[in-house]
Amino acid sequence: MPEKEGRLVTEMIHTSGLVKRFGNVEALRGLDLDVPQGTVLGLLGPNGAGKTTAVRILTTLLEPDGGMATVAGIDVVAQPDKVRERIGLSGQNAAVDEYLTGYENLEMVGRLYHLGARRSRARARELLERFELDDAGDRPAKTYSGGMRRRLDLAAALVAEPEVLFLDEPTTGLDPRSRTQMWDTIRELVRGGSTALLTTQYMDEADRLADDIVVIDRGQMIAHGHPDELKARIGGERVEVVLADSAQIPATKVVLAELSVGEIRVEEETCTVTAAVTRGVDILREVLEALKDRAIAVDDVGLRRPTLDDVFLSLTGHAAEEATSQSDGRRAGRDEAKEKEVVR
Repeated sequence: MPEKEGRLVTEMIHTSGLVKRFGNVEALRGLDLDVPQGTVLGLLGPNGAGKTTAVRILTTLLEPDGGMATVAGIDVVAQPDKVRERIGLSGQNAAVDEYLTGYENLEMVGRLYHLGARRSRARARELLERFELDDAGDRPAKTYSGGMRRRLDLAAALVAEPEVLFLDEPTTGLDPRSRTQMWDTIRELVRGGSTALLTTQYMDEADRLADDIVVIDRGQMIAHGHPDELKARIGGERVEVVLADSAQIPATKVVLAELSVGEIRVEEETCTVTAAVTRGVDILREVLEALKDRAIAVDDVGLRRPTLDDVFLSLTGHAAEEATSQSDGRRAGRDEAKEKEVVR
């Protein structure tokens, strides 16, 4: 068994050939995952790719139609109750009782985990302070901002100090400061030996937190590796041109097509055109000259290393934030808040 910093490492999350169907839609098509203890797996994919379906199976909210899955060495189908004792879940929507105070929400979760009255009360106050909610702890949750509810939701997932934490897009809708606080909390948990599976559409989030990344699309794994390994796979640098006028995007694509070595990406909202290139500063000079020759006005131009966004685009053919029409995403959004209470 491998070691990490002197500790024995076990596979805290394992799936083999996981399959799930919703009618005619096959949300998962033979998904294999392995997550060692004390690490973070970033599970990336567009809406409808199967991320939330995988989380719901691993947290015992859904049963698979094929394959097998274990959490902390326990089969999620054969012994769901034992799995629930060892996990915490923070989903896409904050599942808190709006009419209870922040303190009452956390204290109730502690009681549901059979921590006892004294430990439940102490744990609630401890977590309110940890997530900077102590001043609002005696207010009804319906008075909380969206960011405060997200922090309360994550706090609830941590009440029982779970061995395995499932974070399904936990920072969606948070302001930058709250996102950073959430990242710090996740890092601290993992340093303490917890294991986390993180689904996210924020590439910078996966880059900062994940020890390992699995990219899935249409229910299948299409890439696996450390963030740096995935970025190295598509290689090279990117020239990024920010235009003064969106009407000049087509002409800019023509220029970059003549000088680039890979796909060209367009972000119309920011008038940005990006292309994979070689030859560093030399190619940048050529790009500037070509743009000038065609009277294309630019606000900014520069070179940068590939990001996970580039990896995602290269692998799937679309940007990470683009939604698909598969029923997986729609069903998960409707059912998640209700089903999450089963875990708690």
